[in-house]
Amino acid sequence: MELSDANLQTLTEYLKKTLDPDPAIRRPAEKFLESVEGNQNYPLLLLTLLEKSQDNVIKVCASVTFKNYIKRNWRIVEDEPNKICEADRVAIKANIVHLMLSSPEQIQKQLSDAISIIGREDFPQKWPDLLTEMVNRFQSGDFHVINGVLRTAHSLFKRYRHEFKSNELWTEIKLVLDAFALPLTNLFKICDNAALYAQKYDEEFQRYLPRFVTAIWNLLVTTGQEVKYDLLVSNAIQFLASVCERPHYKNLFEDQNTLTSICEKVIVPNMEFRAADEEAFEDNSEEYIRRDLEGSDIDTRRRAACDLVRGLCKFFEGPVTGIFSGYVNSMLQEYAKNPSVNWKHKDAAIYLVTSLASKAQTQKHGITQANELVNLTEFFVNHILPDLKSANVNEFPVLKADGIKYIMIFRNQVPKEHLLVSIPLLINHLQAESIVVHTYAAHALERLFTMRGPNNATLFTAAEIAPFVEILLTNLFKALTLPGSSENEYIMKAIMRSFSLLQEAIIPYIPTLITQLTQKLLAVSKNPSKPHFNHYMFEAICLSIRITCKANPAAVVNFEEALFLVFTEILQNDVQEFIPYVFQVMSLLLETHKNDIPSSYMALFPHLLQPVLWERTGNIPALVRLLQAFLERGSNTIASAAADKIPGLLGVFQKLIASKANDHQGFYLLNSIIEHMPPESVDQYRKQIFILLFQRLQNSKTTKFIKSFLVFINLYCIKYGALALQEIFDGIQPKMFGMVLEKIIIPEIQKVSGNVEKKICAVGITKLLTECPPMMDTEYTKLWTPLLQSLIGLFELPEDDTIPDEEHFIDIEDTPGYQTAFSQLAFAGKKEHDPVGQMVNNPKIHLAQSLHKLSTACPGRVPSMVSTSLNAEALQYLQGYLQAASVTLL
Repeated sequence: MELSDANLQTLTEYLKKTLDPDPAIRRPAEKFLESVEGNQNYPLLLLTLLEKSQDNVIKVCASVTFKNYIKRNWRIVEDEPNKICEADRVAIKANIVHLMLSSPEQIQKQLSDAISIIGREDFPQKWPDLLTEMVNRFQSGDFHVINGVLRTAHSLFKRYRHEFKSNELWTEIKLVLDAFALPLTNLFKICDNAALYAQKYDEEFQRYLPRFVTAIWNLLVTTGQEVKYDLLVSNAIQFLASVCERPHYKNLFEDQNTLTSICEKVIVPNMEFRAADEEAFEDNSEEYIRRDLEGSDIDTRRRAACDLVRGLCKFFEGPVTGIFSGYVNSMLQEYAKNPSVNWKHKDAAIYLVTSLASKAQTQKHGITQANELVNLTEFFVNHILPDLKSANVNEFPVLKADGIKYIMIFRNQVPKEHLLVSIPLLINHLQAESIVVHTYAAHALERLFTMRGPNNATLFTAAEIAPFVEILLTNLFKALTLPGSSENEYIMKAIMRSFSLLQEAIIPYIPTLITQLTQKLLAVSKNPSKPHFNHYMFEAICLSIRITCKANPAAVVNFEEALFLVFTEILQNDVQEFIPYVFQVMSLLLETHKNDIPSSYMALFPHLLQPVLWERTGNIPALVRLLQAFLERGSNTIASAAADKIPGLLGVFQKLIASKANDHQGFYLLNSIIEHMPPESVDQYRKQIFILLFQRLQNSKTTKFIKSFLVFINLYCIKYGALALQEIFDGIQPKMFGMVLEKIIIPEIQKVSGNVEKKICAVGITKLLTECPPMMDTEYTKLWTPLLQSLIGLFELPEDDTIPDEEHFIDIEDTPGYQTAFSQLAFAGKKEHDPVGQMVNNPKIHLAQSLHKLSTACPGRVPSMVSTSLNAEALQYLQGYLQAASVTLL
């Protein structure tokens, strides 16, 4: 592709089409760009476009497309062609830093991500001048440029936190420190460094600290409330918070006048709800919620002030609570005089109470340890409930949000009866016009419904929530129609959690609910943009199916009628984000059928074997699960009506076991084929399957592969017999059966994990010991006792979970580039299947019974082999098994 105006124009047109909401226009454009991205100069055309285009939308689109292109293609994968030519790689690295730093913030973020992806692969060896170029930009004095450098440096260096120690790592870190440490330190002579010294170099910094406290105190009381000072003020307050928590500095704060002054001049002013906060609350609700609920408010004044209150309470809980309680009361009195004017006083009071009472908090459980000097229930009854009981859900939205957040935070401290009173109030607030209020209401309900009571059962029972079920479901789905909340993840999560708690109480409403969920699914599939919302939506669909079909399995047909049209559209339009979800839901539906596979599923079966579906790593677990469902429910149908597809099925297995990341999925598929397919349908392929497995063992043996291989050969032994296993090994190469026993089964069996997997191996090895004649009268006999010893070890010794050092990074090694990740649906989960469950209950008893049976066939031999070669501890365990089974060895 030439770097020509004509090509730039063509690229512009196709990028425009990728933004079109109509899939009929968008999808072909995306396909076209995918088809040309392998051409030389394609990435340079994108970079030229985002530099020279006059259209900001196109510039942003080009930057996102470029970043995703780099994600998919920059890594060079062994034994695969290089997807970006060397000339393009050199040109990209020569231009991208300058381009990133001279671009607007939206584009800068995308290019910064691209630099960090390239850096992960090429820095420092293939990109030695990257650091120099970045450090030189510190001199510009332009904070837009400096922030770009810092953002890129962060994404480039953060991997050092979790990488394994090695000389190469130390060398690289030293290179970075030598080039970057001094310029970075010079850049940050503010409160941030002072706090770091106080935290990290406590002893050395101790004699200078009082002067810093004085300087920072003066800074705080003279700095205004403007937004531009927020970061400075929050860092300054965080410095005081980190200092006051340390025992040897508490003398700096213990004077009553000092504490009063800190409250009056630092904490209260910085807890006030400012005009800028009000603007964010109303006009940028999504960002406000993210900062407030998800804890990304780390650099806000309010968060810093709350942290300072907690820090002071560590040593001065009584005096601080007394002083601040006075301020809380005066704020509430001011509010009571004129609520419509003075509502911000109550907002600050609620924040002050929250920070006073919170001693320990987690995202999942809210406050886990509270200040006993604060009566949280009394404050809840007197000052929170009245606001929520107001008939007008749209009045004082900030106070409504404060009250709902109070419930979320202190749900473990407020008695259950008060929480129960709040549930209908929260349901009512799902109708509030304010995005923040109805989002908080949904989130609070979701949190309450997950609370645990005695015996780890849910705190609220379905019976307790049943009186509200209709209005709860109605208001939750109505909230999705409110402006700004059509894809609100908190509402959809509350829907999912309500289904999970209420169970069969939702069945009467399912026809309406599944229609609404299907309509929503169809709408968002046009342009998926909210991953969490989408995930919870599919979870809610799975719950609808599970709950309904548990009571009435025949209802599965109604779900198929409702969902299959939308699923077909998703598959035809290749909505990549949704395809793994669709396959998981289809697995759940198919597994609900008890006897055979309906024709509608069989029509899909050949399409599931198409290689293009298996190219995307995110599809693989869901596709394997779906094929397993086909094999479990319809192996006879596949063997008779789709026998020509068996090579395709085995082709999928071959592709999967060649990958270190996905080989276990290949074994899941192979195990289902062995367990469920009629033996004659796979007879002609069996030897080739084993040859493929041995080739992989020879070329690339990993612990994960060995564990899966052991489970497979033992399942094969159970299904086809021990003699068949010995014969297939020795048919590939003479004496191979003995080599597999000696080199793989005996030394490695201890690595097998999982109860079902261990049981399969135990039953399989028992068969090898007791139902394989060559084990008793050939050169293989010498391996009989070591095999028995290894089986007793599997029963009695701890699992061997050691992994060689070189295997730690295997999971990401051969998953090239960026692709949609697989997200497991919890409520589509597959029940653990025990293929020997009906045959064997207790594998230890089974071993004892099988050895007894063998000893009756050849009297005297088994006790002799056991007593002469088995070690004393193993022999003791074996005698225990025989005793428990009430049998002896003859």
